[in-house]
Amino acid sequence: MENTAGEAPRRRGRRPKDADSEVQVVENAVPRAEMRSDMREEDPLERARRRTAELRGQLEHVQEGGDKFYIDPNMVPEGWAYEWKRRLLLGAEDPSHMVELARAGWEPVPLNRDAAHRAMMPANWPGNTIERDGMLLMERPAEVVEEARRRHDYLARKQVRDKEAQIAGTPDGTMTRDHAQVRPQIKKGYEAMPIPKD
Repeated sequence: MENTAGEAPRRRGRRPKDADSEVQVVENAVPRAEMRSDMREEDPLERARRRTAELRGQLEHVQEGGDKFYIDPNMVPEGWAYEWKRRLLLGAEDPSHMVELARAGWEPVPLNRDAAHRAMMPANWPGNTIERDGMLLMERPAEVVEEARRRHDYLARKQVRDKEAQIAGTPDGTMTRDHAQVRPQIKKGYEAMPIPKD
Protein backbone atom coordinates (compact mmCIF):
# COMPACT_ATOMS: atom_id res chain seq x y z
CA MET A 1 0.00 0.00 0.00
CA GLU A 2 1.52 3.29 -1.04
CA ASN A 3 1.44 6.32 1.24
CA THR A 4 2.00 9.90 0.37
CA ALA A 5 4.11 11.95 2.70
CA GLY A 6 2.32 13.03 5.83
CA GLU A 7 -0.50 10.44 5.64
CA ALA A 8 -0.87 7.83 8.31
CA PRO A 9 -0.99 4.27 7.00
CA ARG A 10 -4.48 2.79 6.90
CA ARG A 11 -5.09 -0.62 8.37
CA ARG A 12 -7.60 -3.00 6.91
CA GLY A 13 -10.91 -3.21 8.66
CA ARG A 14 -10.48 0.00 10.69
CA ARG A 15 -11.94 3.38 10.06
CA PRO A 16 -9.72 6.43 10.43
CA LYS A 17 -10.09 8.14 13.77
CA ASP A 18 -10.85 11.75 13.11
CA ALA A 19 -13.46 14.14 14.31
CA ASP A 20 -15.23 14.27 10.97
CA SER A 21 -15.97 10.54 10.71
CA GLU A 22 -19.61 9.70 11.16
CA VAL A 23 -20.85 6.94 13.40
CA GLN A 24 -23.64 4.88 11.88
CA VAL A 25 -26.55 4.17 14.16
CA VAL A 26 -28.43 0.94 13.46
CA GLU A 27 -32.05 1.21 14.43
CA ASN A 28 -33.70 -1.72 16.21
CA ALA A 29 -30.33 -3.33 16.92
CA VAL A 30 -30.37 -6.28 19.30
CA PRO A 31 -28.16 -5.73 22.36
CA ARG A 32 -25.25 -8.17 22.67
CA ALA A 33 -26.60 -9.73 25.86
CA GLU A 34 -29.82 -10.73 24.06
CA MET A 35 -27.86 -12.07 21.08
CA ARG A 36 -25.81 -14.27 23.39
CA SER A 37 -28.88 -15.66 25.12
CA ASP A 38 -30.44 -16.50 21.72
CA MET A 39 -27.28 -18.26 20.66
CA ARG A 40 -27.28 -20.48 23.71
CA GLU A 41 -28.79 -23.89 23.10
CA GLU A 42 -32.08 -24.59 24.81
CA ASP A 43 -32.30 -27.13 27.58
CA PRO A 44 -31.64 -30.59 26.02
CA LEU A 45 -34.17 -32.26 28.32
CA GLU A 46 -36.93 -29.84 27.28
CA ARG A 47 -36.03 -30.30 23.60
CA ALA A 48 -36.17 -34.10 24.04
CA ARG A 49 -39.61 -33.89 25.67
CA ARG A 50 -40.95 -31.72 22.85
CA ARG A 51 -39.54 -34.06 20.17
CA THR A 52 -40.96 -37.11 21.99
CA ALA A 53 -44.44 -35.57 21.87
CA GLU A 54 -44.06 -34.89 18.12
CA LEU A 55 -42.88 -38.44 17.41
CA ARG A 56 -45.67 -40.04 19.42
CA GLY A 57 -48.17 -38.19 17.26
CA GLN A 58 -46.47 -39.45 14.09
CA LEU A 59 -45.86 -43.03 15.27
CA GLU A 60 -49.54 -43.66 15.95
CA HIS A 61 -49.94 -44.26 12.20
CA VAL A 62 -46.67 -46.19 11.69
CA GLN A 63 -46.50 -49.88 12.45
CA GLU A 64 -43.22 -51.74 12.78
CA GLY A 65 -42.87 -54.03 9.78
CA GLY A 66 -46.09 -52.61 8.33
CA ASP A 67 -46.95 -52.01 4.71
CA LYS A 68 -44.88 -49.06 3.50
CA PHE A 69 -47.25 -48.67 0.56
CA TYR A 70 -50.33 -48.32 2.77
CA ILE A 71 -52.42 -45.23 1.99
CA ASP A 72 -54.93 -44.02 4.56
CA PRO A 73 -58.32 -44.04 2.75
CA ASN A 74 -59.17 -40.72 4.44
CA MET A 75 -56.38 -39.06 2.41
CA VAL A 76 -57.98 -39.97 -0.92
CA PRO A 77 -60.31 -37.22 -2.20
CA GLU A 78 -63.89 -38.26 -2.83
CA GLY A 79 -64.45 -39.57 -6.35
CA TRP A 80 -60.78 -40.45 -6.87
CA ALA A 81 -58.65 -43.60 -6.53
CA TYR A 82 -54.97 -43.80 -5.57
CA GLU A 83 -52.63 -46.55 -6.73
CA TRP A 84 -48.88 -47.07 -6.67
CA LYS A 85 -47.49 -47.34 -10.19
CA ARG A 86 -44.01 -48.34 -11.31
CA ARG A 87 -41.78 -45.40 -12.25
CA LEU A 88 -38.40 -47.15 -12.51
CA LEU A 89 -37.38 -50.36 -14.26
CA LEU A 90 -34.18 -51.87 -12.85
CA GLY A 91 -33.34 -48.46 -11.37
CA ALA A 92 -33.75 -46.57 -14.66
CA GLU A 93 -36.51 -44.28 -15.90
CA ASP A 94 -39.12 -45.99 -18.09
CA PRO A 95 -40.67 -43.21 -20.20
CA SER A 96 -42.78 -45.52 -22.40
CA HIS A 97 -44.49 -46.98 -19.31
CA MET A 98 -45.16 -43.48 -17.97
CA VAL A 99 -46.75 -42.57 -21.34
CA GLU A 100 -48.99 -45.66 -21.11
CA LEU A 101 -50.09 -44.63 -17.61
CA ALA A 102 -50.85 -41.09 -18.77
CA ARG A 103 -52.90 -42.41 -21.72
CA ALA A 104 -54.86 -44.56 -19.27
CA GLY A 105 -55.67 -41.42 -17.24
CA TRP A 106 -53.20 -41.82 -14.36
CA GLU A 107 -51.59 -38.64 -13.00
CA PRO A 108 -49.07 -38.21 -10.15
CA VAL A 109 -50.64 -37.25 -6.82
CA PRO A 110 -49.35 -33.74 -6.00
CA LEU A 111 -47.24 -33.61 -2.85
CA ASN A 112 -48.48 -30.11 -1.98
CA ARG A 113 -52.17 -31.17 -1.84
CA ASP A 114 -52.26 -30.93 1.99
CA ALA A 115 -50.20 -31.55 5.14
CA ALA A 116 -50.95 -35.29 5.18
CA HIS A 117 -49.55 -35.65 1.66
CA ARG A 118 -46.49 -33.48 2.44
CA ALA A 119 -45.74 -35.72 5.46
CA MET A 120 -45.25 -38.68 3.11
CA MET A 121 -41.95 -37.29 1.80
CA PRO A 122 -38.91 -35.64 3.44
CA ALA A 123 -39.10 -31.90 4.04
CA ASN A 124 -36.26 -31.22 1.56
CA TRP A 125 -37.79 -33.36 -1.24
CA PRO A 126 -37.12 -31.49 -4.50
CA GLY A 127 -40.12 -32.69 -6.51
CA ASN A 128 -43.88 -32.44 -6.20
CA THR A 129 -44.51 -36.22 -6.35
CA ILE A 130 -44.82 -38.99 -3.75
CA GLU A 131 -42.44 -41.90 -4.37
CA ARG A 132 -41.41 -45.13 -2.60
CA ASP A 133 -38.87 -47.67 -3.86
CA GLY A 134 -39.27 -46.78 -7.53
CA MET A 135 -43.06 -46.56 -7.24
CA LEU A 136 -45.03 -43.37 -7.83
CA LEU A 137 -48.34 -42.59 -6.13
CA MET A 138 -50.86 -41.81 -8.88
CA GLU A 139 -54.55 -40.94 -9.06
CA ARG A 140 -57.41 -41.46 -11.49
CA PRO A 141 -61.17 -40.87 -11.18
CA ALA A 142 -62.74 -43.77 -9.21
CA GLU A 143 -65.41 -44.29 -11.88
CA VAL A 144 -62.76 -44.90 -14.55
CA VAL A 145 -60.91 -47.29 -12.22
CA GLU A 146 -64.10 -49.29 -11.61
CA GLU A 147 -64.86 -49.48 -15.35
CA ALA A 148 -61.33 -50.75 -16.06
CA ARG A 149 -61.69 -53.35 -13.28
CA ARG A 150 -64.99 -54.62 -14.72
CA ARG A 151 -63.48 -54.81 -18.22
CA HIS A 152 -60.45 -56.72 -16.88
CA ASP A 153 -62.67 -59.18 -14.97
CA TYR A 154 -64.83 -59.76 -18.06
CA LEU A 155 -61.79 -60.51 -20.25
CA ALA A 156 -60.31 -62.87 -17.62
CA ARG A 157 -63.59 -64.85 -17.32
CA LYS A 158 -63.93 -64.96 -21.11
CA GLN A 159 -60.45 -66.48 -21.42
CA VAL A 160 -61.41 -69.22 -18.93
CA ARG A 161 -64.70 -69.97 -20.74
CA ASP A 162 -62.96 -70.08 -24.13
CA LYS A 163 -60.32 -72.49 -22.83
CA GLU A 164 -62.96 -74.73 -21.20
CA ALA A 165 -64.87 -74.84 -24.51
CA GLN A 166 -61.66 -75.71 -26.34
CA ILE A 167 -60.84 -78.56 -23.94
CA ALA A 168 -64.39 -79.98 -23.93
CA GLY A 169 -64.99 -79.55 -27.66
CA THR A 170 -64.13 -81.91 -30.46
CA PRO A 171 -63.39 -81.29 -34.12
CA ASP A 172 -66.32 -81.35 -36.56
CA GLY A 173 -67.29 -84.84 -37.71
CA THR A 174 -65.94 -86.61 -34.59
CA MET A 175 -67.71 -87.97 -31.55
CA THR A 176 -68.51 -85.66 -28.63
CA ARG A 177 -66.98 -85.90 -25.18
CA ASP A 178 -70.30 -86.19 -23.37
CA HIS A 179 -69.66 -89.71 -22.05
CA ALA A 180 -68.49 -89.80 -18.42
CA GLN A 181 -65.33 -91.76 -19.30
CA VAL A 182 -64.10 -89.23 -21.85
CA ARG A 183 -65.53 -86.01 -20.41
CA PRO A 184 -62.68 -83.66 -19.35
CA GLN A 185 -62.37 -83.09 -15.61
CA ILE A 186 -61.75 -79.36 -15.10
CA LYS A 187 -61.05 -78.28 -11.55
CA LYS A 188 -60.90 -74.67 -10.49
CA GLY A 189 -59.05 -73.48 -7.44
CA TYR A 190 -56.22 -71.41 -6.11
CA GLU A 191 -52.94 -72.82 -4.86
CA ALA A 192 -49.38 -71.69 -4.47
CA MET A 193 -47.15 -72.07 -7.49
CA PRO A 194 -44.10 -74.28 -6.97
CA ILE A 195 -40.86 -72.32 -6.66
CA PRO A 196 -37.91 -73.75 -8.64
CA LYS A 197 -34.98 -74.74 -6.42
CA ASP A 198 -32.22 -73.66 -8.81
